[in-house]
Amino acid sequence: MNFEGLDPGLAEYAPAMHSALDPVLDAHLNPSLLQNVELDPEGVALEALPVQESVHIMEGVYSELHSVVAEVGVPVSVSHFDLHEEMLWVGSHGVNGSDDIRQIQSLENGILFLTKNNLKYMARGGLIIFDYLLDESEDMHSLLLTDSSTLLVGGLQNHILEIDLNTVQETQKYAVETPGVTIMRQTNRFFFCGHTSGKISLRDLRTFKVEHEFDAFSGSLSDFDVHGNLLATCGFSSRLTGLACDRFLKVYDLRMMRAITPLQVHVDPAFLRFIPTYTSRLAIISQSGQCQFCEPTGLANPADIFHVNPVGPLLMTFDVSASKQALAFGDSEGCVHLWTDSPEPSFNPYSRETEFALPCLVDSLPPLDWSQDLLPLSLIPVPLTTDTLLSDWPVANSAPAPRRAPPVDAEILRTMKKVGFIGYAPNPRTRLRNQIPYRLKESDSEFDSFSQVTESPIGREEEPHLHMVSKKYRKVTIKYSKLGLEDFDFKHYNKTLFAGLEPHIPNAYCNCMIQVLYFLEPVRCLIQNHLCQKEFCLACELGFLFHMLDLSRGDPCQGSNFLRAFRTIPEASALGLILADSDEASGKGSLARLIQRWNRFILTQLHQDMQELEVPQAYRGAGSSFCSSGDSVIGQLFSCEMENCSLCRCGSETVRASSTLLFTLSYPEDKTGKNCDFAQVLKRSICLEQNTQAWCDNCEKYQPTIQTRNIRHLPDILVINCEVNSLKEADFWRMQAEVAFKMAIKKHGGDSKNKEFALADWKELGSPEGMLMCPSIEELKNVWLPFSIRMKMTKNKGLDVCNWTDRNEMQVWGPARAEEEHGVYVYDLMATVVHILDSRTGGSLVAHIKVGETYHQRKEGVTHQQWYLFNDFLIEPIDKHEAVQFDMNWKVPAILYYTKRNLNSKYNLNINNPIKASVLMAEASLARKQRKTHTTFIPLMLNELPQVGDLVGLDAEFVTLNEEEAELRSDGTKSTIKPSQMSVARITCVRGQGPNEGIPFIDDYISTQEQVVDYLTQYSGIKPGDLDAKISSKHLTTLKSTYLKLRFLIDIGVKFVGHGLQKDFRVINLMVPKEQVLDTVYLFHMPRKRMISLRFLAWYFLDLKIQGETHDSIEDARTALQLYRKYLELSKDGTEPESFHKVLKGLYEKGRKMDWKVPEPEGQTSPKNAAVFSSVLAL
Repeated sequence: MNFEGLDPGLAEYAPAMHSALDPVLDAHLNPSLLQNVELDPEGVALEALPVQESVHIMEGVYSELHSVVAEVGVPVSVSHFDLHEEMLWVGSHGVNGSDDIRQIQSLENGILFLTKNNLKYMARGGLIIFDYLLDESEDMHSLLLTDSSTLLVGGLQNHILEIDLNTVQETQKYAVETPGVTIMRQTNRFFFCGHTSGKISLRDLRTFKVEHEFDAFSGSLSDFDVHGNLLATCGFSSRLTGLACDRFLKVYDLRMMRAITPLQVHVDPAFLRFIPTYTSRLAIISQSGQCQFCEPTGLANPADIFHVNPVGPLLMTFDVSASKQALAFGDSEGCVHLWTDSPEPSFNPYSRETEFALPCLVDSLPPLDWSQDLLPLSLIPVPLTTDTLLSDWPVANSAPAPRRAPPVDAEILRTMKKVGFIGYAPNPRTRLRNQIPYRLKESDSEFDSFSQVTESPIGREEEPHLHMVSKKYRKVTIKYSKLGLEDFDFKHYNKTLFAGLEPHIPNAYCNCMIQVLYFLEPVRCLIQNHLCQKEFCLACELGFLFHMLDLSRGDPCQGSNFLRAFRTIPEASALGLILADSDEASGKGSLARLIQRWNRFILTQLHQDMQELEVPQAYRGAGSSFCSSGDSVIGQLFSCEMENCSLCRCGSETVRASSTLLFTLSYPEDKTGKNCDFAQVLKRSICLEQNTQAWCDNCEKYQPTIQTRNIRHLPDILVINCEVNSLKEADFWRMQAEVAFKMAIKKHGGDSKNKEFALADWKELGSPEGMLMCPSIEELKNVWLPFSIRMKMTKNKGLDVCNWTDRNEMQVWGPARAEEEHGVYVYDLMATVVHILDSRTGGSLVAHIKVGETYHQRKEGVTHQQWYLFNDFLIEPIDKHEAVQFDMNWKVPAILYYTKRNLNSKYNLNINNPIKASVLMAEASLARKQRKTHTTFIPLMLNELPQVGDLVGLDAEFVTLNEEEAELRSDGTKSTIKPSQMSVARITCVRGQGPNEGIPFIDDYISTQEQVVDYLTQYSGIKPGDLDAKISSKHLTTLKSTYLKLRFLIDIGVKFVGHGLQKDFRVINLMVPKEQVLDTVYLFHMPRKRMISLRFLAWYFLDLKIQGETHDSIEDARTALQLYRKYLELSKDGTEPESFHKVLKGLYEKGRKMDWKVPEPEGQTSPKNAAVFSSVLAL
């Protein structure tokens, strides 16, 4: 509102105005609101004014219902009916102009208040949500809520600000040709901006550009409103003596964009609003309190005038409720008048109940019922006294229980760098400085260390305390949106730089075991050095996956190619390792048994694959009689040579040599609660002795024999399958953990006879000596598994196994090298794979892995060992005791990995990239009918081998193997449960420089043995039969062959140019460094705008019409290269971003006008002309 155009004396509220008050000015004013208040020294108190006891309101006719004083003597500057609750908000003039409340806007969660240079958002209860300070030079007058989170703010300056309410940041600044925007309205067609100069501009909803402008009044604008196709305005005209209120309302027809007959009214209009109830009538209000209703296209009738009796001389504000049943007026003396057309009006169509503050309970205390256990005793006021209270226990009856200092944050230990004896680490900022949470019970579930990670979307409705599985161990699922995985926040689940694995791929239950193998340093280096010619080699695919895990900086990877090769191996299917989608989703079958069978299978398979390509130089240790020429390095790492002795009752003994890659725990039959060390059970399982029927050559028949097993050579990596597959084994673990716990309590000073003991009995907790050596009570619960075990080979082929601790190490042993010379080995726990029993999700598999120093050095530059939890794409550092704690109710051990001390020193850990340039040379096609005439590419010559930084145009086409699984919610929205499974069908690479620029050197169709459910011919150009070697006429290759070509290009350092490469690399299962990707979908993109298709970009910038009937990858790759050249030309090699920004604005404006569709007629050409590569035209 432009107040400068009103009465010049309006800014000075002189006391002389009060003398003109008439006692009948407000017949219904409540005198209790103004008790003992005087308006001026000579005036009378308003309580002397007569007040009518009852108000009679006629239905359909507006009459005054209430009057209330907001603030005596302070003018009301703005009023606003709440759009969500039955409330009326009122703002007042401040002491100076900067404190005035200029406008109020209600939102669902709070109220927006606008002052001169401040925007404040407050909850309805009074709490400040944010307080946004604008520039001091700003003079804001109006705001407009364009949607639920975007706000326009305008004022006397020459621009309008766009503010995002979610981030509380200015997102856009729109220039205004005519400054002074004091009123803003919005319809489904335009933004309407009212200016102090008397003009009204109509602006586009998207670009905010002026589409039309009305010059309504020569002086200034007072108010306007829009309804349907009508725009009604009131204002001031210029006269010789100054500004005069114009009694003609200017009305405009928005269909024809011109003025219609002005509407003459009988009052001086200062405010107007459309009140469309039965008709589109207008309410015209003057500052003196006169109100008139009339039709905007009719004639004003003097009989339709009624009068508001303001306390002050002027009405300052006017508003209409959303239901049109109530009017609110605010005057210059701080009084607010409410007029309605019914005795019980409804202010909003669907109002919610207002939450009021609770009444104070100090003055009136309620009676207390002692039978209620939950009654708060704080309701009883306690006086201050110096006497002894009943709760003051004597010292003799109290035992001090010192509180343990909390453990150091695992993130601090993981990132710590030591200089001498001092460690330095960045502050993870997980808690406030110098503050430690006070925990009455360390086992309380509400102090879960994983409170920062959100729960999986499955089962959010259940109460958290009803579920015993800790959040970080629950099955994690990806919540898909319209953008797929692009807007899923993986960083929320993984704050480390190690890579997780995505779980949505079929048979991804083995993700945890893949991580275990990856963090075995000799295995990782060995696998990555391996490369063979087999199409489906698990060792090769595992090496490619390990390479991706190496390159990733915290982003998740997926083992789709590895699992694709895994599904093709007949042995995997015969062992029941390949699950159907329905079984995997429902959790049918025991995952613990499944992963143990998978563990045995993968070690055997890798051993066989490595035997074909032996790398004897990988082993740097002394030669061993055990390692024959046919054994692989996997055998050297995992294999244990044994002697199986069979003794018949006749006395004949048969000895056979064998080897195994892992051991299975064999539990004793004794069910008593005596202590049984893990080392004893392990020795019993390794040196197994059993009675069985076997063939005896001496007796020449099957006889009962005693089978014994003796160890000749221990492995470097000891792999153990726990075989906890029934309640009997689970009870054994539980019982042994309880016995070990009682022994630990007794050892540290507790009472082993009592199951429950006081915290004060834990003697070492308070002593400085005990803080370092004694674990806490919680760390000892559910622990039976040792962190280290010691094995010794005896001279009579026996084996001694015992649990080993660091204390034993300090007492007896020297260097590990000396131990090995005497046949003594110490094994350290490296990983545990556990089965999580969760009835809601069907269970899952997770791994605890001790990540070594070399991995931390490569990823984070620190030398440190740390235990981590790997739960698919969720990775979190944990305390080492958590890796050996197994609550058998929900956390069951499945696989254990122990490694020899100083294992890495025995092996060559250098990685030599086995992929050479020869993979790019010409190769034969798998297709029998392929002819040279059908060749669509020219392989690279020796002088054309790519160098670092060379450009390569890339495009890929895909087919669908499994359709998307989605559900339709009750509100009509679609939720993706499982995305469609895609497979790459064609990969094309074109030269990016040189005389043959634009000519492809790779155009491979990928043969597949899996069933294709949709060839997506319209988008991929792939037809049925193109991928079948028997009938295809294309250049058909294996996925591994083409994958090696792309891996070589990545390793050599070329830069890939394409459109939407992120999805291409994801389906191909490649990890490409970001600096090697030039994606045109992002080069020609503006923030918070839509992505533009390659077809439209080619038409707009290059005058090319591509992708007519189907897509062609050669055409798309060439076009992407041309677009990149055009980008360099327009942006001057990236040195002029502002000029390129203008080009993008023009691109988006053209796209919106054409609805992002390329014109079909041949006569219409692109608005831009671009040169096409001559080499491409020649081809």
